[in-house]
Formats: sequence, C-alpha cells, structure tokens
Amino acid sequence: FAHSPPDVGIVADFDALSSSVFESGRVDPLIREFYEHTSRFRLAITPEWRWWMRPAYRLFRATIARPIGQANAPFDQEEVQNGVVSWIDTIDMDGDGTVDFRAWVRAYETGEPLYIGIYTIQRIEGLSYVSVGFPLPSGNFTATLLPSNHRGTGLLLSSDSDAPFSGHYISAVEDDDALTTLQLVTFGEQIDVFVEHGQLKTEHRFYLGGTVFMTLHYDIERK
Repeated sequence: FAHSPPDVGIVADFDALSSSVFESGRVDPLIREFYEHTSRFRLAITPEWRWWMRPAYRLFRATIARPIGQANAPFDQEEVQNGVVSWIDTIDMDGDGTVDFRAWVRAYETGEPLYIGIYTIQRIEGLSYVSVGFPLPSGNFTATLLPSNHRGTGLLLSSDSDAPFSGHYISAVEDDDALTTLQLVTFGEQIDVFVEHGQLKTEHRFYLGGTVFMTLHYDIERK
C-alpha cells in the first residue's frame, strides 16, 4: 500500500482503453495527462440538481452516504466553495512493482469524504472498460463504463452503451459467504471530459430511468 505516491494517475496507460470503438490517439493530450497523472491536478465542483431528487437524496445522504463516506455529493456551491481535495492511494497485491489497484479519494476541504472509487481497466471480449468499484459495508457498488470519442478530441465514459458489460452493479456478501450481484438497469451515468479554450472540464451526469437527476460540473486545472 502506498499513500498518495507522487505523479500518479487513475490509469497507468491511457492507450489501454483503445479498442474497435475508441481511438485513444484522438483524445486531447491534456485529457490523457489528467488520467495518467491525476495527482498533478486540482478540481472545483459545481453541482446541479433536479428539484424532484433533492428531498430523496437529502434523506439518503443523512442516513447512508455520510455515515459510510460514499456518494456524499454536495447539494450546492456553498458546500464546495473552499474546493475539493483529492489524492490517489495505490495497492500492489503481489509486490512485483506493478500497481494493481488505484483508489481515488475525493473529500471536502473539511476532510469529510465525497467518495472513494477504486479504478481498474477491464478488457472483455475485445472491448476495454473503466471499472470503478465503490466499497460498501459487506459489499461493493461498481460502475462499468465504456469509453468513446466525443466532441472531437474529448472523451465520453458511459454506462448507457450497447456494450454487453457496461452498466452498474451492486454486490453483497450473504451470511453463508455467497456473493450476490444485481445489475441496476434504471441507473445510468456519463462522464463527459473535454477541453474548452485550453481549460479541462468534465460534466458528470447521473440518470434515473433515462432522466438526468444530477450533474456535477468540474473545472480541472494543474496545481
């Protein structure tokens, strides 16, 4: 285990995402740098909520998200006015010098966690996916996102593709140690990463039943 090693990214090699449906070489070099050297950058978040989702999420946040330190998204700009801190911890399971897991921790300036996602690249049947696992008590929530070219030199990571394994899954360890996994078919996610006038930006959209209920707007700049 290494806490916040220098110059680390959420992926080791951006080209590992290349496949028949995604050309990594078309993506803006600034996006590639962000993914391979994430620790060089700082993030500013502007949340945008649909009004009908706020009451349900307020209850979810108070009873589940804050106590476990996951999915603790901000309600408004005031909560993140001082910015968001982030770092990446790494795990080398077999001590061979190659990082096996990269945990991206994002937190408010107060130290309260936003969420912790463990990033890997999974290649299945000729396609590469960004797999992000969010640890839960006795379980795990996993977002499996397919990359595609978007906005010319931009990157779109989406769970709403025709690829067979993209989507969201929740797994739990039962009392008899059996593992149960369910796919959340009504939940969707898109991470739209692009460069605008030299500024790296991201629109992180969440869907329920095909309707956007929250968008996190990120402005990303070098530290």
